[in-house]
Amino acid sequence: QVQLVESGGGSVQAGGSLRLSCAASEYINSDYCMGWFRQAPGKEREGVAGINDVGNLDYADSVKGRFTISRAYGQSTLYLQMNSLKLDDTAMYYCAARRGPCRGAYIQYPVLFRIWGQGTQVTVSS
Repeated sequence: QVQLVESGGGSVQAGGSLRLSCAASEYINSDYCMGWFRQAPGKEREGVAGINDVGNLDYADSVKGRFTISRAYGQSTLYLQMNSLKLDDTAMYYCAARRGPCRGAYIQYPVLFRIWGQGTQVTVSS
């Protein structure tokens, strides 16, 4: 089973930037749909950004224009560039993968993703 390991989280002031990385334990080809999710204390896990098996990108409305998801196929690594961070972005961020197609607003459905990392904490302060 593929394992995912996130890194790059930390503490940053509002308006700052962070870049999250997610490394897979083995090669992940384009058959996989991948995404970033987050969960704040007391809240449900929510989709942040995704890239599907045909390279289409999907973003939550709350992060559009601020976050960018990208994928390095040769390195089986997923990235999330987060700019203009806000207090509301504070959460544990998870990388996830699904073998198979993702269509529509797939990041709204975390249950579709079967492979999850352990998460990396992002804390935004004023």
